[in-house]
Amino acid sequence: MIGRPVNDTDDDLTLVRSEEELQVARDVHEVGRVRATKHVDVERFEQVVPRGVEHAELERADVLEGDSGEVETLADGSVSIPVFEEQIVIEKRLVVRERVILRKHTVTEDHLVEAELRKERVEVTTEGDIDPVG
Repeated sequence: MIGRPVNDTDDDLTLVRSEEELQVARDVHEVGRVRATKHVDVERFEQVVPRGVEHAELERADVLEGDSGEVETLADGSVSIPVFEEQIVIEKRLVVRERVILRKHTVTEDHLVEAELRKERVEVTTEGDIDPVG
């Protein structure tokens, strides 16, 4: 019998259809080897390097009429920072008391830097009548 009736009163048949599938696999096999040898040479390194160090200076200035109370950058590159103080009056308000001006300057010092630098080189060896390239 190819199929079976769906029910007793129906003459339709149902069939299951199959087909084959092919599965292909690959195997990896070693066919040879290459060998390289690495050598490390050590060379002494020494150099004098200038190093800048920043120092800060503090200057206090009186508050001028109409001072905004904001941090400002001055023409010479220094930063002007206001210092605030609370005053108690009938109402509480913030009053600029003074402006702090910070300037910095750089002092250059020489420092000796020493280190050992490693350099790698590759040595290739051959067998037989072969001249290495390079």
